[in-house]
Amino acid sequence: MRTTLTLEDDVAATIRRLRGEGDDSLKDIVNRALREGLRQIEGGSRPPRSPFVTPTVSLGRCKIGDLTDVSEALALAEGDDYR
Repeated sequence: MRTTLTLEDDVAATIRRLRGEGDDSLKDIVNRALREGLRQIEGGSRPPRSPFVTPTVSLGRCKIGDLTDVSEALALAEGDDYR
């Protein structure tokens, strides 16, 4: 298959360097790079991520035992030691 590719400058420089190191053609280098890259994508070469776990902490007891007890809520809000 023939196609036209636009290469980024860094990719083109790497390909030029690789061509200078051996007898491989541009076509050989690009095909090898694509095969390796596609194999990694298909094979899922990344190790599976472990699920994110949120650590739990104890926040203590509920400061307001009964939300209908307005006097307790006001005492806690004002800083009184109400129990």
